[in-house]
Amino acid sequence: MIPIKPLSPQTESVQQATSLSDIPQLVTSQFLTPGDLHLNALPPLSLYVHFPWCVKKCPYCDFNSHEVKGSFDEEAYLNALRTDLEASLPLIWGRKIYTIFIGGGTPSLLSAAGIDRMMSDIRSLLPLDSAAEITLEANPGTFEAEKFRAFRNSGINRLSIGIQSFHSGHLSALGRIHDGDQARRAIDIAQTHFENFNLDLMFALPGQTLAEVRQDIATAQSFAPPHLSLYHLTLEPNTYFAKYPPAIPDDDLSAEMQDLIHQSMADAGYTHYEVSAYARPGREARHNLNYWNFGDYLGIGAGAHSKLSFPHRIVRQMKYKQPKAYMDAAMKGNATQESAEISKHDLPFEFMLNALRLNQGFPVHLFQERTGLLLNSIEKKLQQAEAKQLIQRDHLKILPTPIGQLFLNDLQQIFL
Repeated sequence: MIPIKPLSPQTESVQQATSLSDIPQLVTSQFLTPGDLHLNALPPLSLYVHFPWCVKKCPYCDFNSHEVKGSFDEEAYLNALRTDLEASLPLIWGRKIYTIFIGGGTPSLLSAAGIDRMMSDIRSLLPLDSAAEITLEANPGTFEAEKFRAFRNSGINRLSIGIQSFHSGHLSALGRIHDGDQARRAIDIAQTHFENFNLDLMFALPGQTLAEVRQDIATAQSFAPPHLSLYHLTLEPNTYFAKYPPAIPDDDLSAEMQDLIHQSMADAGYTHYEVSAYARPGREARHNLNYWNFGDYLGIGAGAHSKLSFPHRIVRQMKYKQPKAYMDAAMKGNATQESAEISKHDLPFEFMLNALRLNQGFPVHLFQERTGLLLNSIEKKLQQAEAKQLIQRDHLKILPTPIGQLFLNDLQQIFL
């Protein structure tokens, strides 16, 4: 993602606002003025809700998550979310929400009543598609059967469960609060109340063997999940693992693990539709697909990001990251800390950074629909990628080749 910088036109009219609650409307009026782009239609819109707390910060995690110190003020945070959403409404007037993703942190720490209140607030303020996919991230260490039954009754219709591994030793090394037995029990509870769910697993873990990867995949497949996300452990900057790196499998062993996963998932009838995602037919993650297809999303909650299209520009925003700073700012009427218009120069890279993650690529017309730019504006770069055998294309579709999938970073860099 291109770093967010302050939006330069946010000047006199914003500074002259009589109160902070006036700012969203003033910013919206600026976004609707003529600009460099011309979008004939706005893309589908999703909602992302961020919950910033977790029981314990994992040593590999670089997300905006904060350990609960005793407890958190659920009511105050839900109040801030509603106020944040209300203030954001002028940015999305008249637009329907097609997917919702409640992530974190560990949003399953919220009470059943808290989730119900959140969903009621969202429904009262936003028009939801009748078939909206509504996903909640859940940690196996927080599963309670009655609580998750209540989540389903509140309108959550998909879970994303952070299993990571079924091997208790590896889970301990990753700093997870659950063990292998709790992972299995969580899936049993999910299957009881949810028809649609995803399992997150990680590989190339400290000390992990090829046989252990095979066992993790086989165990996950034994539950017949509709969707599996399989991530290579990476040592992200500003994490405990970056400061104190563990011994992880080398590149050759990691590649063997990846090959094993691809083959095992294909043999089990899953489609590898995105870099790290495998799904049964029709069970692809619609929320994530909207990201990869350069759709729009409104983010509410501490540190949440938004990408919003207007007739003549595309804008990214970020909310205040620290929970207290976010709640204070939201209750004053403006939780947005940073806002920036994506330049015409950066749009091709932003689009390709997302769309090329899809193994089946994207329709040719989608580039112009989502960026307002003609495809011939990147023709030289497409030719360059084609010459390196990283993409293949015809008059209907552009997609990464198997080599392009393997060297995705190199392919994306061509459009930078």
